[in-house]
Amino acid sequence: NLQNSLVEYARSTKKLVRNMMDDQQSSLDYLSNQVSELMNRVLLLNAEVLRKHLDPLPYKAVQSHGLDCTDIKDTIGSVAKTPSGLYIIHPEGSNYPYEVLCDMDFKGGGWTVIQKRTDGVIDFQRNWSEYLDGFGDLSGDFWLGLRKVFLILNQKTTSFMLYVGLESEHDTYAYASYDNFWLEDEACSFKIHLGRYSGTAGDAFRGYRKEDNQNAMPFSTFDLDNDGCNPVCYLQEQPVKSCSNFSDNTGWWFNQCGLANLNGVHRFTGKFLATGIHWDTWAENNKPIRIKSVSMKIRRTYNPYFK
Repeated sequence: NLQNSLVEYARSTKKLVRNMMDDQQSSLDYLSNQVSELMNRVLLLNAEVLRKHLDPLPYKAVQSHGLDCTDIKDTIGSVAKTPSGLYIIHPEGSNYPYEVLCDMDFKGGGWTVIQKRTDGVIDFQRNWSEYLDGFGDLSGDFWLGLRKVFLILNQKTTSFMLYVGLESEHDTYAYASYDNFWLEDEACSFKIHLGRYSGTAGDAFRGYRKEDNQNAMPFSTFDLDNDGCNPVCYLQEQPVKSCSNFSDNTGWWFNQCGLANLNGVHRFTGKFLATGIHWDTWAENNKPIRIKSVSMKIRRTYNPYFK
């Protein structure tokens, strides 16, 4: 009858209005999150500009021409305290000195930091030339540069260890350490060589399968592809021609892509984390842990300060 029809119509109209309101609220929540993320990114960029202008004293370059940060720690550190910060080094065999960030506090000090990711301000979507020479801000996020790292590692009668420090979005920590870390020269596209692994994050460089193993692989970028995908690799049944392209045009020692890429796209605003940084052997409940920050640092293995 008419009364029942009117009641049913009222119910359906009420339900329709409620659904429309829910949809509008979802849209408003999404827009609010987007605005918050943009505002946080603006604040980060402002902080980055301010940091560059202020040039805080602890990060001011010290005119100390050591061979590397371990050498500086061994020589200056024997007579005076060596603070962490920027130093000028001149590795044996190098034609020029250059500035590096030395960590003089972590595990006895003497570490040369070769890569650092924290806030996502610095773009790691770079070409071969940029990965070759380095980019970023040594007092913030940066990639030191393949040439500079090679010059440090290639010094005579030295051997180096690599330390990878990882922090998750939930503020948990893990590490991977490798002894006998070295790179081949530029003609070989800086093939990476890693010795014995130790740590808590798992050996993502070597992975679980032969085809995951990035050890002894050359460095790749989107404009210089050395990743072993000939002609394609398959990731979860998806054909991939270039691991660098697949990884948003970032550079790494890819082998059919593999389980590690610490140079992946990274956006962290303090509230939202969208990261392509991965070290897939660091996992929980069979899922890779989302990485908020990472650093790669090297030190001579004979360092007497090692703890």
